[in-house]
Amino acid sequence: MRVRRAVTLVVAAVAAGAVLAACGAPGGLDGDLTDDWAALPPAGPFTPAAGVCQVADFTDTVSLAAYAPVDCAVPHRVETVHVGALPGERATAPATGSTELRGAFAECDTRAAGYVGDDWRAGRLRLAVALPTGPGWAAGARWFRCDLSELNTVEAAATVVTRTGSLRDALKGPSPLRLGCQRARSGRGAGVQVLVPVECPAAHEAEFVGAWKAPDRPYPTKDVDWLPLYAGCRSLLARYVGVPDDTRLRFRSGVVVRPPGPGRWRVGDRGVRCYLWLSDRTVTASLKGGGPAALPVRTK
Repeated sequence: MRVRRAVTLVVAAVAAGAVLAACGAPGGLDGDLTDDWAALPPAGPFTPAAGVCQVADFTDTVSLAAYAPVDCAVPHRVETVHVGALPGERATAPATGSTELRGAFAECDTRAAGYVGDDWRAGRLRLAVALPTGPGWAAGARWFRCDLSELNTVEAAATVVTRTGSLRDALKGPSPLRLGCQRARSGRGAGVQVLVPVECPAAHEAEFVGAWKAPDRPYPTKDVDWLPLYAGCRSLLARYVGVPDDTRLRFRSGVVVRPPGPGRWRVGDRGVRCYLWLSDRTVTASLKGGGPAALPVRTK
């Protein structure tokens, strides 16, 4: 009896030791919980995402603390359509008017057109480029963010619209955002002061014909500086209506030229919105593709 009991105790002790050994080192671990974890990577600068929206208004620089992306189904003021990379050699972020920032705007311009389905200037939209803050740049952030906002008008004193829904493919077809027929309101002079959108069946005397890309020259300040902009818009007008782009075009229609402001020009925006303008009559239909019959040469 004593021998059998001793054998039983030995077997139990061996079994318990095996269980403890199995629990203490599963899968070949040595039981030390501090020496087998890989070191965490060092903290780095954040990069914003594309295809998301922001409730707050656009700002030229964005910090991690202020970055609060939301789904575009939520009411918002800004939509990010692309995030690109800047060269990293500079000690500070590129300034307004720099080659780098103009290059970033050009990339944003192309990406925004692909995002909405047409030149964003064909709609009540504004494109802007945001950069990292100074501390973000010092920490290694080298991104630029391409942000679109909807406007209540593309005329002076435009304000941003709080909208719901993404702008993706917003200009791929007919859209309430699209620029079209316009009522022209004149100021004290003979020219057009303000353009007001109307449905084309309503009486109107102006119509958006496209956006002309001006060459990379200083912002126009003198009369002679404006001549290339008017010539570019007249060529768009002729192609839009389907009439010859010749010396008689100016006798068919006037033209309204709306370039970006000086500040946006320095950033790299060279897109000029162009409108035909009938100073002597109104029409009740779009003149797109109407040809010489829709836009005859005026004799007076």
